[in-house]
Order: sequence, then C-alpha cells, then structure tokens
Amino acid sequence: MGRGIRLETIQRYYSGVGRRPTTICCSAIALSVLSATIALAQQLGDLELRLFPTRAAWTLSLNAALTFPPGFADTRGYLPIDGARLAAYDLTGGALLWIVPAEARSEPVAGDGLVFLLEPSGLTARHDTDGSIAWQLPFLDDLAAPLVWDSGWLVAATASGRVLAFRATDGALIWRFEPGVPVHARPSFSGDRLYVPLEDSRLVALRVDNGIPIWERRLGGAPNEALVVGSRLYVGSNDNFFYCLRATTGEVDWRWRTGADVVGLPIVDDERVYFVSKDNVLRGLDRNNGAQRWKRALPLRPTRGLVRAGDALLVTGTAAKLFAFYLRDGAPAGEITGAGELAAAPHVTRVNGLPMVTLITLDIEKGAEVLAVTRSIEPAASPTAPLPNPIVPPKTMPPVTPTQDDTAGDPTSRANRPPGRDRVLGVTST
Repeated sequence: MGRGIRLETIQRYYSGVGRRPTTICCSAIALSVLSATIALAQQLGDLELRLFPTRAAWTLSLNAALTFPPGFADTRGYLPIDGARLAAYDLTGGALLWIVPAEARSEPVAGDGLVFLLEPSGLTARHDTDGSIAWQLPFLDDLAAPLVWDSGWLVAATASGRVLAFRATDGALIWRFEPGVPVHARPSFSGDRLYVPLEDSRLVALRVDNGIPIWERRLGGAPNEALVVGSRLYVGSNDNFFYCLRATTGEVDWRWRTGADVVGLPIVDDERVYFVSKDNVLRGLDRNNGAQRWKRALPLRPTRGLVRAGDALLVTGTAAKLFAFYLRDGAPAGEITGAGELAAAPHVTRVNGLPMVTLITLDIEKGAEVLAVTRSIEPAASPTAPLPNPIVPPKTMPPVTPTQDDTAGDPTSRANRPPGRDRVLGVTST
C-alpha cells in the first residue's frame, strides 16, 4: 500500500466524523495519537523506497550472447540473443515467457501490448503475449537512436536524417520530419510535443500529431535526450554544459558548466535535478535556479544516464559494479556487483512493494547473465563466537529443606513475624 493511501486512511479514521464531541483532553490525546501514527506511516513509506541493503532475488544464465541491448517494460524483459532469437522473461522470478525466431537490428521497445524492433525484413511489431507478428513494414535504413514508444505513437529516427512517426497499433505512417542531419540521442515525448536532439547542436520541438516544428534552439554542442517536467526542459550537451530551457519557447532559463560532456538522461525530483558527466562527477542542482546543492566524485567513468531506485541514484559504466548514491546529499548508498561488464542500464521495477533492480551482464564463457536484486528486509545474520574470558558457572548444589531449628532464629520466617506484618489488601495474619 502506498504512503499516500495509508495517510489518507489514518486521517479519515481519526477525523472524528460521526463521533460524539470530546473534551479538550481527549482531543489532545487523539491529536497526539494521530501525529505519532502519521509519523510511523511516513517512516514505513520511506522504508518502502529504500533499496539498500540488498539481497539477490534470482539469477539466470542465458547460455547465449546478447546481439543488441535488451528492452524492458515494467516486469518484463525482452532480450535479443544469438541464433537470431528474441526471448521474453518475467522479471519477478526470471521465468521464460516465450522465445521466437527474430534477428534484431535494434533495441526492443514495448507498448500497446506489442514489442517493436527492427529486423532484416523490416520494422516489426510482435504481440507481447507470445511473440507472434502483429504487423511488419519494409524498412531499409539503419536507426540512429533506439525506437521510442509513447501513448500510441512509435517514432523511428534513421541514420540518413529522417524522423518517422507511426501509429503503433497498425504501423501506419502518420508524418515524417527531415532535419537534414541524424539525431544525436533518442527523441523524447512530453504531452503533445516531441523533442528531437540533433547532431548539429539543435534541439527541435515538434507537434506530435503532425510533426510540424514549434521551435528550435541551437546549443553549444550536440544535445542528449531531454527531460520535460512542467514548464521546464532539462538536457545535457557535448559542450560541457547542462541546460534548463523553457519548454514552451526553447529559451535558455539557466545553464551549468561541467568539466566534461554530460551523459544521458537526467533525473528530477521535487527539489533537484541530477546528472552525470564525463569528468566523473554526479551533481544535484536546484531544479528552479540551477544552484548546485551537492556534487559527488565517482569511482568510474559513467557511460549511461542515471537510473533512480527508491531513494538512490544508480551510476553505471563499463565495469561490472554499479554504484548508488542517496538523492538527499549524494552520499554513497551501496554497491551491486554483477558477473561481468554491464550490457545495458539497470532496469528498476517494484515487486511486492519493494524496488527490484535487474542487471544484465556479459560473460565470454557463459554468455549473458541476469541478476535481480531487491531490498533485504531481514537483518544480516552474524556468526556466533565464544565470549572472551568465559567464567565457568559453579556446579548446582542440591536444594536444602529447612527444618524447625533452621527457622527458629530467622526473623524473616513467617513463624517469627509478629501479627499484622502480612497485611495485604486488608487481610491480617494471625
């Protein structure tokens, strides 16, 4: 149960609707109980968001190599593997759902009950229930960025410099946009707009329904994938700057200089925007004015954008180890080590109310391996050891039955106590 639902239920229970009027004292007690209960609920809600400490939920050896990066959708993973096959797995337990012949030429993307990928025979949509083909279109060009699906739209950006928008349900081509240069990163949907980052340093906003440009902004370098939150657009660039633009006009609101190119898609929460750059630094800036709130030196060079898992940001590179840092201050949260080099960005979903992180690693001998980790809710078991300088207890002596002579001089004996000394609850001994 989410924290918002839990708090609403608690507040409704203690609201006093339909109850008899209470005294000031009773109201104060009820208020104290309410405050304590809400605080406890908030703590429980925060615990649900925590990823660390972690434990392995399950592991899986594919005994096959990946031919393209995998695609994910909630609790499902779609893996192109050698032998011209596409396999679908349930990420909650690692069970194989289906496997079909498919020679992938792109990273799969899922939506509308379909899985989309480029194959030698064309752009293909397969049913996510069994992998069977739903529709297929001739498509001879290579992709400059992974396919993008959102709200019934499927967008393909080609290496020849075209952006094509299809209706996802049947593959009908709705519009095309030809900027003359390839895209630099994956286009981004937001509301009724599509934001396209181009190799010539332009970021172009298009109408989703017809592909007509609304505005374009030339940055100091090629922009990466953009993130739109409310009226602001956040995007990193290859000119060592991180930008905040006005989403409606493309006007630069503020920018922050870094020591190297910004990598991947940023992350935004209620207060800050987070991103990594090739100077091996993770930064948290004020999302409104761009003031730096904290920064953290990284132990590796990031090759992908950030991924959020609960209260932590996950940073990955070419190493087998994933590093996590807390959103609140950038302090290290923990590490997760895979069996080999990471083949893709980690995928985060929620299983039984807890965050689960799925990693796919490369192994030359075993092929790809899948590792799923989740938060450990039990304390780690500590090995027992003998105490230092143990004291051997004395041997137990047999009980001694007192005799009349033993109690004759004992002032605590009941026989030697004066009357009235056993007065309990108004009963006097005689």
